[in-house]
Amino acid sequence: CRKLDLQPGMHVLDIGCGWGGTAKFAAERYQVEVVGITVSEEQARFGKELCQGLPVEIRLQDYRALEGAFDRILSLGMFEHVGYKNYVTFMRSVNSYLKDGGLFLLHTIGGYRSVTRNDPWIERYIFPNSMLPSARQICAAAEGLLILEDWHSFGADYDKTLMHWFRNFHNNWDTLKEEYDERFYRMWKYYLLSLAGSFRARINQLWQIVLSPEGIPGGYRAPR
Repeated sequence: CRKLDLQPGMHVLDIGCGWGGTAKFAAERYQVEVVGITVSEEQARFGKELCQGLPVEIRLQDYRALEGAFDRILSLGMFEHVGYKNYVTFMRSVNSYLKDGGLFLLHTIGGYRSVTRNDPWIERYIFPNSMLPSARQICAAAEGLLILEDWHSFGADYDKTLMHWFRNFHNNWDTLKEEYDERFYRMWKYYLLSLAGSFRARINQLWQIVLSPEGIPGGYRAPR
């Protein structure tokens, strides 16, 4: 929210809003109006309940089917599911929805090299139809559409996040195993620990990228 310099009354779009947590936080803390979109019916139902009474509209909608203009746009953890064939379409959509003088924040996991397919194991068991973009692919998709203002790489922090997730998962397994079998435990243990290792080895990265449609006069100063 600070990187987007949210101000009261701004109209904000959250592409891939998940369960609505970010939309709720922004509306409560920064007094902005938020439209959150998701293609998950379950997430849309939960998000609507979570954000009741706030200036937040959660929609079951594809990002390519929107109308209107927004002061700020954000997308957290959704770009990994766009696919390399749609990267340009995604950036073109953001460009068309963003007002002059606006800002777009893209939060995504990234890979150290360009790929056009997912890891087979993750594709089958964890995230079907997902793909990690590279810096080259992101920049190529944004070329001529959006101007790069800031690129923040903090993958070492995500290593710690994944380890905390695993500890929470492991420590609560006695409760979870009433609904899930031992195979499920092994699968998620392998996923969380191997992914933490990939960040520790710097093979995978975590990025927050700020872009604008025409450049911020005088330059953009990113909070850290």
